[in-house]
Amino acid sequence: MKKKMYVNILIFFILAAVDQITKMIVNAHIELYRKIEIIPGFFYLTNVRNTGAAWSILSGKSAFFIVAAIAAIFMIFWYLYRNEKISAIYRFGLVMIAAGAFGNLIDRISYAYVIDFLDFYIFGYNFPVFNFADCCITIGAGLLITDILFSKEQV
Repeated sequence: MKKKMYVNILIFFILAAVDQITKMIVNAHIELYRKIEIIPGFFYLTNVRNTGAAWSILSGKSAFFIVAAIAAIFMIFWYLYRNEKISAIYRFGLVMIAAGAFGNLIDRISYAYVIDFLDFYIFGYNFPVFNFADCCITIGAGLLITDILFSKEQV
């Protein structure tokens, strides 16, 4: 196996572990639906369950999300294995997306829902509660977009 793949796999498991550890801490210390104010009027820790995707889209469709996550993780690692010359930013973005998908996949298989806890109020709007895995997916997608827009290399 190529050296970069070992690094990808290590980062993948570290990010997925951070996701699972944060969810275990939240479950152990915050009652379901309880809000803990961190930054008044802006940031709270709130233990909630989500059976759908972002904004509870497709709520209750766990089987769909399980299959989609497995397919995405497989395709990402297949792509990484076959394309060694992609930029480090693009590679890291893909690994972040895969790790986030895996973190939420573990929840869906274990509980049939995803544990969410990061709760922000932005300009008075209560943004949907999310978790570390969701952050990985979003930041990973941002890295891909940034690399595509600003890299001189073609992906």
